[in-house]
Amino acid sequence: MQFITPTEIVPLQPPIAHTERLVVTGSCFAEHIGQRLAQMKWRTVTNPFGILYNPQSIAQCLTLLIRQHTFTEEQLTLFPHGGWSTWLHHSRYAHPDRTEALHTINHSATEASRALFTSDRLIITLGTAWVYRLKETGQTVGNCHKVPERAFVRQRLTVEEIVNEYASLLTLLKEANPKINVLLTVSPVRHLKDGVHGNQLSKATLLLAVDELCRRYPEQVHYFPAYEMVVDELRDYRFYADDMAHPSGKAVEYVWERFVTHCTDTEAQTFIAQWTKVAKALEHRPFRPDSEKYRDFVRQNLLNIETLKKKYPYLEVENETDTCRTLLKTLPD
Repeated sequence: MQFITPTEIVPLQPPIAHTERLVVTGSCFAEHIGQRLAQMKWRTVTNPFGILYNPQSIAQCLTLLIRQHTFTEEQLTLFPHGGWSTWLHHSRYAHPDRTEALHTINHSATEASRALFTSDRLIITLGTAWVYRLKETGQTVGNCHKVPERAFVRQRLTVEEIVNEYASLLTLLKEANPKINVLLTVSPVRHLKDGVHGNQLSKATLLLAVDELCRRYPEQVHYFPAYEMVVDELRDYRFYADDMAHPSGKAVEYVWERFVTHCTDTEAQTFIAQWTKVAKALEHRPFRPDSEKYRDFVRQNLLNIETLKKKYPYLEVENETDTCRTLLKTLPD
């Protein structure tokens, strides 16, 4: 007996190989997926501007990366939370020292720009169609930085506005990096500040825009139904965090497993199974750290890492090998 209606997922073509370089950007759900990709040793850059929710800000930030924009001090604002940042960046980039803030912002942008020009895949997670625009300038902001709401005009983007914005972005992207493919998702996080009805209208707008982009650019743009999986397959509130808006850890893990199955190739899935065992072994805390058995355990884990490195030369596992070697030095002979 089947108690859920499984989301129909068309396998991604071409699937994501473990050798690929990835850029992941968008909502906090993008953070979850980006973290898991990095944990599984994909070469990944995640949210170089911090968490972004609306499609317009995401497109604007990606455009700046393509154009290799360098921020200046004049573009920084001192916000009420006491840090310097820009209206495009998440508050995690804010810093009380203006020079330090500018250095961090430009360093992140430079690294992300290089990644975007060489990446095989861009994964974008759209969170909400609602945007906040500064009354003073009309600029759409990526983050309100605790500035009072009276400073903004709030508006829901139309499907046409989103599609036009991304049509321009995709043209620039293809010129900068002809090989790159785009995977779009819609965040299952519920934006309850918009109201339940307002959130549904927002998600519907995003879904219609994504569908149109996939229709127009079938070779370049694809869709992964994370939103549908959470709201339909996992519709029970036990799959949400305490705020009843964000998916729980189990829900994120469920989506990740489906992502791996339908969006990555066979070799990547084999590597994930192998690396998961290594990662769990690295987290192991022994009852008897002074025992010969534990020393053998660490030696074996180091050997497993070195074996994987030989098989996959691109792997960046220096931290893990250093951890094992340092640990072996501290253990009694």
